[in-house]
Amino acid sequence: MTGPVDPWRVEAFLEQLEWERNLSPRTQAAYRREVLRFAAFASEELGRACPRSIETADIRAFVAHLHSLRLAPRSIQRALAALRTYFRFLTAEGVVPANPAAAVPNPRVPRTLPDTVPPAALEALFEAFPETPAGRRDRAILELLYGSGLRVSELVGLDLADVDRGRRLLRVRGKGRKERIVPYGGKAEEALAAYLPERAAWRQGGGRDDDPLFVNQRGGRLTDRSVRRIVDAAVRRVASLHRLHPHSLRHAFATHLLEAGMDLRAIQELLGHASLATTQVYTNVDLEHLMAVYRRSHPKA
Repeated sequence: MTGPVDPWRVEAFLEQLEWERNLSPRTQAAYRREVLRFAAFASEELGRACPRSIETADIRAFVAHLHSLRLAPRSIQRALAALRTYFRFLTAEGVVPANPAAAVPNPRVPRTLPDTVPPAALEALFEAFPETPAGRRDRAILELLYGSGLRVSELVGLDLADVDRGRRLLRVRGKGRKERIVPYGGKAEEALAAYLPERAAWRQGGGRDDDPLFVNQRGGRLTDRSVRRIVDAAVRRVASLHRLHPHSLRHAFATHLLEAGMDLRAIQELLGHASLATTQVYTNVDLEHLMAVYRRSHPKA
């Protein structure tokens, strides 16, 4: 007996994302959510029974629907990106003759610069960790987030074997499971050296299939959410910090390297950005920094 027919080919699309494009489970879940939301809208509001009947006007109607729900422009951009990828897959499979989402423009997103965190505030943050097993782990987490510019998902995905302590290098799996090698500094190595004995104690007992670098006190791999809680707790201990989140440490890593004169393409490689345009936002941050210094320092400013 066969299972239910899927006229929208959603499961086939998701299998392609997983096995051919190697997208992360989180990205796959986001694509599933957006495509199913569109399929429900097209069926219920437009009377479309399958993707072959979808036209560009239907995609525009869906975008207008998202606007009516007061979704942020960036959220609508993500929905459109998912639909473009979905219909590109259907076009390649011969299900639809052309991609109806290709001609629909993205909504305009206000340009925002990343938050910048001064080095002195970061130093106060790192010094505020208590000398406890959890405190030593948490300091190592923040030292690596800032010292290597990692995404939180990359940090929690690190295994012990990904750390080359002799050369102070990390093997990082980024978006699309692309690997890159990233250095880390002496302060991060000191923090790792203090944390690893605690990790060994928490990992006693064995019997596990994986060997994560950062673990909870039961020996299991930390999650993205756990790291966010750790950063939030650290920020509450430092009066000069108010709106720091894990990604702020990645922004600080890039901005401070640029201010010190590092080439933008080298920063792109360290961050794992596919496009230089993504990295170029930090040039705007650096320009603002230079202008602020000029206004404070020049007698005629």
